[in-house]
Amino acid sequence: MRIGIAGAGVLGRLLAWQLSLAGHAVTVFDPASGPEAPPTGQLAGGAPFAAGFTAAGMLSPIAELDNAGPDIARLGWRSLALWREVADILCAEGCRSPLFEQRGSLMLAHGADLGAARRVLARLETAPALAVDLPAPQPLGRAALANLEPALAPGLHAWLLPGEAQVMPRDMLHALAVHAPNVHWCWGERVERVEPGVLHVAGEGPVRFDLAIDVRGVNSAHPRAACGVTPSRGRQQWPGEAGSALALGGEMTVRGVRGEVIWLHAPGVKLQRPVRLLHPRHRVYIVPRPGDLFVVGASEIESEDRSPVSLRSAVEFMAAAQSVIPELAEARIVHMEANLRPALPDNEPHTHTEPGLLRINGLFRHGWLLAPALAQDARVLAGLVVPEKEAVNA
Repeated sequence: MRIGIAGAGVLGRLLAWQLSLAGHAVTVFDPASGPEAPPTGQLAGGAPFAAGFTAAGMLSPIAELDNAGPDIARLGWRSLALWREVADILCAEGCRSPLFEQRGSLMLAHGADLGAARRVLARLETAPALAVDLPAPQPLGRAALANLEPALAPGLHAWLLPGEAQVMPRDMLHALAVHAPNVHWCWGERVERVEPGVLHVAGEGPVRFDLAIDVRGVNSAHPRAACGVTPSRGRQQWPGEAGSALALGGEMTVRGVRGEVIWLHAPGVKLQRPVRLLHPRHRVYIVPRPGDLFVVGASEIESEDRSPVSLRSAVEFMAAAQSVIPELAEARIVHMEANLRPALPDNEPHTHTEPGLLRINGLFRHGWLLAPALAQDARVLAGLVVPEKEAVNA
């Protein structure tokens, strides 16, 4: 089957890789200049790139029960095993970068914030009732926490979320592109509209396929979405102002939700698993990466502004990170980044299928968490037969 995909974010690359392994001829269109991640050491701005590059890559279905429904938790839990399969196959195909780690994650709280933390934990403790495989958080005493993560500050309240994991977003996105057979990547080409069996490419016109797949996320066509701008002064910015692609046949508009991250380099500081600090204002996360790097973030701002990370976010994130890991005081700031998550009005992902057309959008803050399960379900809905040799069986 000839398949055209609009968008080379997490879903676009994952679907292209899976469908190419299944023997389909796949063509992917994306306005990015190539498959590589944006360079580190730059604040932001310039040409937009997939939101998946900015993400920390946490796979936290239990922790997401704090602000998402049970369906998200169930899909996310299923995706953990699917990401492991994807990573194993990519490594067997020659990828040498670490792509996936599964050591659980930690939720932390300072003593003054214990009341707020307990309200969050009350929701997370319902996990086993939502799905038989979902574990509940496990409280850790001070000695157990110090043994598990010696770099963490003493006196923290802690809970282990067993089974949670992380992917390495930049390496995974690159590997999915370079190890996908039978895929023609059309970089620097923007799809303006998607119809059954047709992708309308800017400057080229309609390109016909047996199946058209629309996974564009937040469209980069609008000037405010396409370049860095300063925060709006004097008026409120309306959701959807970034010129987002219409999802589900035009029934709902995708809006961009701003997220910000900071990369720190801290040689000698050891952290084995992602941690989240339960704070009354933020759910600040600290995620270890290879090369003594740490990704710190949490912001979720109703704005479609791609300009550099704000002073307030940077100060609050780094102060929270140092309060959890004191040794980060001597870390060096190597990178700051902001991007737009694609969200629908209900903040839930939606899939639409009809003959010749598949749309998936609105993954919001759960792109990495949900992509494999959503892709698996979408292939079944679209009637795509998946041979046993494919990475993830449908």
